[in-house]
Amino acid sequence: MSSIARVTTITSRSTVSFEDAVRSGIERANETLRNIEGAWVKDHTVKISDGVITSWQVVLEVTFVLDS
Repeated sequence: MSSIARVTTITSRSTVSFEDAVRSGIERANETLRNIEGAWVKDHTVKISDGVITSWQVVLEVTFVLDS
């Protein structure tokens, strides 16, 4: 038996850290997607105001297995 997976792109932002942005993105994706098996951090950026980082953003490629 084989399985089919799908990849979806999610963007998540945090005012705390990159790690927090990743965690929140996965937690939110888990609310609507089933069978999440992994994620790849495709991109990460920061927003800066007056020389200070104000937020961290990640673009995640989330892989989940489709129901059979």
